[in-house]
Amino acid sequence: MDDRRSYGKGPLFSWPWENLGNFKYLLYSPLIVKAICDNYYKGDETWCTHVIRLFCLRALVHQCWSSYSCMYFLNRTRMVDHRGTSYSQIDSEWHWDNFFILQTGIASFLYLSFPSFGNLPMWDLRGFLCCFILHTFISEPLYYWMHRWLHTCDLFLKYHWLHHSSDILHPFTAEHLSFFEHLLLCVVIGIPILGTTVLGCGSISLMYGYLLAFDFLQCLGYSNVEVFPNWIFDSIPILKYLIRTPTYHSLHHSDMETNFCLFMPFFDELWNTKNSKSWELQHEISSRRTSQVPDFIFLAHVVDINSSSHASFVFRSFNSIPFTTRLYQPLFWPSSSVAMLLMWLKSKTFLFSFYHLRGNLLQTWVVPRYGFQYFLPFAKKGINKQIEDAILRADRLGVKVISLAALNKNEALNGGGVLFVNKHPDLKVRVCHGNTLTAAVILKDIPKEVDEVFLTGATSKLGRAIALYLARQKVKVLMLTNSTERFSAVQREAPYECQKYLLRVTKYQAAKNCKTWILGKWATPQEQYSAPSGTHFHQFVVPPVIPFRRDCTYGKLAAMRLPDDVQGLGFCEYMLGRGIVHACHAGGLVHFLEGWKHHEVGAIDVDQIDVVWEAALRQGLEPL
Repeated sequence: MDDRRSYGKGPLFSWPWENLGNFKYLLYSPLIVKAICDNYYKGDETWCTHVIRLFCLRALVHQCWSSYSCMYFLNRTRMVDHRGTSYSQIDSEWHWDNFFILQTGIASFLYLSFPSFGNLPMWDLRGFLCCFILHTFISEPLYYWMHRWLHTCDLFLKYHWLHHSSDILHPFTAEHLSFFEHLLLCVVIGIPILGTTVLGCGSISLMYGYLLAFDFLQCLGYSNVEVFPNWIFDSIPILKYLIRTPTYHSLHHSDMETNFCLFMPFFDELWNTKNSKSWELQHEISSRRTSQVPDFIFLAHVVDINSSSHASFVFRSFNSIPFTTRLYQPLFWPSSSVAMLLMWLKSKTFLFSFYHLRGNLLQTWVVPRYGFQYFLPFAKKGINKQIEDAILRADRLGVKVISLAALNKNEALNGGGVLFVNKHPDLKVRVCHGNTLTAAVILKDIPKEVDEVFLTGATSKLGRAIALYLARQKVKVLMLTNSTERFSAVQREAPYECQKYLLRVTKYQAAKNCKTWILGKWATPQEQYSAPSGTHFHQFVVPPVIPFRRDCTYGKLAAMRLPDDVQGLGFCEYMLGRGIVHACHAGGLVHFLEGWKHHEVGAIDVDQIDVVWEAALRQGLEPL
């Protein structure tokens, strides 16, 4: 069964609307229109309204569980499987919500075929007991045997392999089934609801309650987080027969001959298919108080309100693709603003994402501050305290390298990390700003035949290193700066015979004949139009400049592609593509992989630019 080459697609495997992509949601439009018309003309809620509302509530249940399971800062110690979710699994589960269309269609058909279903009372307490009995004694055993039937060789290879192709359990994995399997699941779900209604005990509240409870328990079992403390089962042993825990179901995916039940392990006990490690492993995971220590940490921060929703615990799918501004994002601005204020008032650096490389755990931590806050004079001390606490925490844990991202290493904030290294000279964790590799990426992208460049942000940490490196290569550098003092300081660092290649300019018009621009600060449309046609804009400014010139080309932010043997990578860093990280992230990673023992803080050592570049290539990182 592990030979995926033999897997196939049996009849009714694919969804009828599979080719519609995201246009599948248009299938809801007749229901929505009817619900609006009925409410407007009749002034009362009809079955259409309930169907649409149930769809929204059930989607919310799945989304809430998805968000919770991706909140690694809350649940990392109780994760059942510590491997990360890959892009391929996220893509495969992208249309996990197909079953909503199926069940909405079936519900609409039943309401239209049996109008009496639309006249159910709001409450009937008898129905809840009746529904529980039907679920326990019909749906549960029926699902158990259907599940075992799907694990027979022929049916598994034609249908159920899709569900088990997901390596890491996630609430969306629960619905990652073929069309045929969801038809069978409709029978399991339908028996308690329709049976109770036929027996005269049905109600609207029962319909809502059963479907939402079913989805809740499904998502819980697939959450990959052990939410139950072990003392509950020690105190009330009978619960071991009634509750399928996330650990319990995870064992079915590692040992497919055991733990077939829907929600009640009693049926695995009854038919002797319970995994013997079920409760021992549940006790172990729920009692865990520590998690694996990361080997490397990339310390990032939030960019802005708009991009703050680009997180796996907000929308996992969209976090797996590069961030772009979408029309619906303003809807999240109020909640994002509240979250920003709460983080500002009381929040610590938290675990955001992780992946594995060559047996090493690599994590991204986020300082709970937004980009604009780094430029508020009164916020400087608090931000440095957050960064310092993160470094000291990493040091206590035994982390080998912590790399500072973007504004966390701002020269005016902490001297590119110098502040922390000088304050704590006995640090075992190596602090790294990664800018040496950032400079290397920018420089290696410049064609060798170029003999003149225009550089803005010329006296910044990166600008200085780029100017000095190019001067050594006998490339004329037009350094845009109003400070004669800062320019002279950089020029004096160059070898005497190379100083003539560094020229100070004060206006963009000075580069009107230069076709290679390196932007280290924001450039307005007017400033960009100072460049001649055919200019290529390299840049290390965050966020990147808006490309106004159609007759010019624009480079992306300095970045590198991670090695091919990276595992569990399922997120995108800001606007970068899949498997690509910012050069400062890559620089810290190279520092760790090479086992270098020095801190990389403060001014960039120009002599190390080629050394770090060659080390990055040697470790399998690739330029874009």
